[in-house]
Amino acid sequence: MTVYLTATSTAGRGAASEQLPSRGVVFLHSCPRALSPHLEWALAAVFGTEVHIDWAEQPITPGCVRAEIIWTGVPGTGARLASALLAFSQVRYEVTEDGIPGRDGERFAATPSLGLFRATIGPFGDVMVHEERLRTALSHAQITGESVADEIARLIGEPWDDELEPFRSAHEGSTVRLMHQVV
Repeated sequence: MTVYLTATSTAGRGAASEQLPSRGVVFLHSCPRALSPHLEWALAAVFGTEVHIDWAEQPITPGCVRAEIIWTGVPGTGARLASALLAFSQVRYEVTEDGIPGRDGERFAATPSLGLFRATIGPFGDVMVHEERLRTALSHAQITGESVADEIARLIGEPWDDELEPFRSAHEGSTVRLMHQVV
């Protein structure tokens, strides 16, 4: 069920040979079966090679499939993957990119009802919220009357986690479940 890919296309990304490689995971939690070939083509455009995913049934949403892709590539590949998947509004997914020296990690999550979420990830997998985002959240809470706790929950992706958790745990023994049990 897990596919391993390496991004080979470096057009327009500078001297890739001078950059440290980055790595991450694409968790395709729920994709309508009819969209799966189109999604593979979109990913192929990012990876610069054909992509053939070994899809598994997604028991929570009949007619949908799920998969995991472990990838390596130039820094920024995670953002390019999340952008390529954004065209598929019916797909639930997460994309992670581990940090490397001089560059923080990133996490992207998307659901049909919430859209796309992006967060900076620290070296231990925790969401890092920069000062300006916190200041904006405080101002927004004062203007709208929403609680600061609700604003912070959105900043760390709690609504996305709440919606995606059943999909993460849908398959017993899934690496997704194990990843989110680490504290």
